[in-house]
Amino acid sequence: MTQQPPSVAAPPSAKAAQRCILPECGAVYGIRERIYVCPKCGGPLEIDCRVSAIRDAAVLRSTWESRGNSRDPRDISGVWRYRELLPFEDSAPFVTLYEGDTPIYEAPRSAKYCALDALRLKHQGCNPTGSFKDTGMCAAVTQALVLGAHTVVCASTGNTAASLAAYADRAGLQPAILLPRGQISPAKLAQSMDYGALVCEIDGNFDDCMRLIQELGEDPSIYVANSINPFRIEGQKTVAFEMMNQCNWRVPDHVVVPGGNMGNSSALGKGFEELRALGLIGRLPRLSVIQAEGASPLARLFADLPPAKPSAEIQLPETLAFEEHPRTLATAIKIGAPVSWKKALRAVLRSDGKIISVSEQEIADAKAMIGRDGIGCEPASATTVAGIKKLVAAGHIRRGESIVAVLTGHVLKDPDYVSAYHRGTLALERAQGGSIEPQRIAGAFRNAPQHVEASKSAILKMLEQKR
Repeated sequence: MTQQPPSVAAPPSAKAAQRCILPECGAVYGIRERIYVCPKCGGPLEIDCRVSAIRDAAVLRSTWESRGNSRDPRDISGVWRYRELLPFEDSAPFVTLYEGDTPIYEAPRSAKYCALDALRLKHQGCNPTGSFKDTGMCAAVTQALVLGAHTVVCASTGNTAASLAAYADRAGLQPAILLPRGQISPAKLAQSMDYGALVCEIDGNFDDCMRLIQELGEDPSIYVANSINPFRIEGQKTVAFEMMNQCNWRVPDHVVVPGGNMGNSSALGKGFEELRALGLIGRLPRLSVIQAEGASPLARLFADLPPAKPSAEIQLPETLAFEEHPRTLATAIKIGAPVSWKKALRAVLRSDGKIISVSEQEIADAKAMIGRDGIGCEPASATTVAGIKKLVAAGHIRRGESIVAVLTGHVLKDPDYVSAYHRGTLALERAQGGSIEPQRIAGAFRNAPQHVEASKSAILKMLEQKR
């Protein structure tokens, strides 16, 4: 992606700066530079919010908590409530749909399924457009306004598209979306159309869309809102702040997230790091990322890494063997070339977490088990519970430890998947020889509708059988 000429360094008085994460580079740029990767070395950028300048973290925590009763729109938002750690001036034209403030649920049936004493689920699907993307999108679209962009674009598997369309419309900007044709849940596509976005269906997969997005980002009137954009990560990191507040500032032993384009894990890792730097938490939770087997390039890389010494500086690999043809029914994480993989890997290694993959069968059954707790989520979210079950069996998570799993999307993001699972028709197409054959997924917790005679006695008989 062609970059605008960068500043030599951010002005000393600025509230924040953009910094290359690669230690061998470490270049610093101004907060108003419209860049997405480091112009010097091509490495990932992150925002340095200069938390070391904050003198009294206890007062800051008290301020955040007091805003829960405020009617100021910035305080109602679960993102802007934490604005002292966001890279915007007070005069910035902030955009909000009152995102954040998502619940943490106790999930006893899912805990038993995973052989745990307890399990909590942080449900980001309760955001305004039904996914975790909203917490980052409000920040990215605000930065688009700050920079004077006219159009905000993204490549998407569905959730980013819906979020971008809603927030760009809210800000009076033009939303434009690139989607892989025929690979998006109709429910997610419907959201983008309803919010008035220009929807471009591309022949190819998400990674093809992402390549085109990076080319479009060369136009000065267009702003890219994918997680390659470090301002997206700034909004999403507030989930870590909110989670700690909900946990009474007691750090969970483990936080587990799905792995797609890796913005979520990158953001949570950054948020926890900043809280530790402020002294608001004394340690990091172990952050683990779960991918679908058919779209798991980072899990494969992680499995081949040598064991890291606790005191050693994190050395990130230079390249990742991308998945050219990712395959999974969890379409939100059907990504073979995650743009934020270096940030995510760094966060996992720093916290002594894991990156593993789970099968389509494991995802489907875990999703049904989450449903038995009365909590609906889209398929990608269920990778967390499926992964926790495997990590418990492997000994990485112990039975009595405290675990928060992040659910990233609402159950109504992909209702066809739910129906197909319970009716016994869920299948993933796979290449067999020279043809494409459906691989059936036999749900262990199917709950198909029953045809019952229209009489009281027949219904009572059916109820008796179900007890």
